[in-house]
Amino acid sequence: MKHIATTLSRVFLVAVLAMTSLNAFAQDKKYAVYAVAFYNLENMFDTIHDVRTEVIDGKEVVVEDKNDYEYLPDGANHWNSMKYFSKLRNMAYALSKIATDKLPMGPAIIGLSEVENARVLEDLLKQEPLKDRGWKYIHIEGPDFRGIDCAFVYNPKLFQYDHCKLVPYVYPPEDKDHATRGYLVASGKLAGEDVHFIVNHWPSRAATDPARVRAGVQVKAVKDSLMAENPNCKVFIMGDLNDDPDNKSLTEGLCAKRKQKECAQSTDLWNPWWDTLRRDGVGTLKYNGKWNLFDQIVFTANCLNDPEALSLQYFRHEVFKPAFLLEEEGPNKGYPKRTHSKGIWVNGYSDHLPTIVFLKKQVK
Repeated sequence: MKHIATTLSRVFLVAVLAMTSLNAFAQDKKYAVYAVAFYNLENMFDTIHDVRTEVIDGKEVVVEDKNDYEYLPDGANHWNSMKYFSKLRNMAYALSKIATDKLPMGPAIIGLSEVENARVLEDLLKQEPLKDRGWKYIHIEGPDFRGIDCAFVYNPKLFQYDHCKLVPYVYPPEDKDHATRGYLVASGKLAGEDVHFIVNHWPSRAATDPARVRAGVQVKAVKDSLMAENPNCKVFIMGDLNDDPDNKSLTEGLCAKRKQKECAQSTDLWNPWWDTLRRDGVGTLKYNGKWNLFDQIVFTANCLNDPEALSLQYFRHEVFKPAFLLEEEGPNKGYPKRTHSKGIWVNGYSDHLPTIVFLKKQVK
């Protein structure tokens, strides 16, 4: 463990030296830097119809039949092995590049959404850009009627995984909506500290606004429960929230603050993406010429209250938008380059861009 820590500190110190904001650090101090990220993979389906069976009275019975038909070989998208493996290679390449311009080893953990099942994750990590990295995945099959789930991939040299759980999205009794994704919680240690990551994919904009506000309230309750059990832990809430940072689900449901100074308690949540969208005009998906920033990473204020960074602290954040993830020409120039465009397979990546939060900790 000591050898690994020394090696990682050396790697991250090199990364810090390459960052433009190094002047903010005292000259006689050294810092390790870590990254956490989120990426919506946009319909990362395999080509096999997904069903869940149980043995009832000695017979195998289908108890859940997923609506994944458009991503089957005879479905609307004619989703065959060639397209599937091309999508795997594309997404593996994109994941392999996240944060590596600053950290050679990439993120410690990446939250994912729109992943069909564990088989897809296994195939993804076998692709050439990722197969030698030693990454692992975290996944629990969820209730979504289309079969798309949330998941994590992580580097076990950086994030020491301990356990996970899937907290269900709770509907009111009168709500007739289809079952949807829950909240996947991965717990472990990062930089020797207790951390919890909650990856989300909140109800789409086809649902009513209260559905996402309800999600914000429920995730805040999960965060409060984790911190009641361990007040010193740090909680990172990430995902495709299907709302912008200033929408009610974030401001009133999750109670995420726009300004650091508004965080009065260490258990409060700060959302760094508000100004990214409204002040800087940077988003993660584009619709009718307008950027939205649905893909956010929000975290507890105890990542802000240690100016010496003796514990893990916020450093910076960014939308990851290299040229290869964007359309280079045509009417959608500058949009994220997705898998399908107007029903035509264009062999792209995703309609969303990844987001990254960088954290720093003083190295003794």
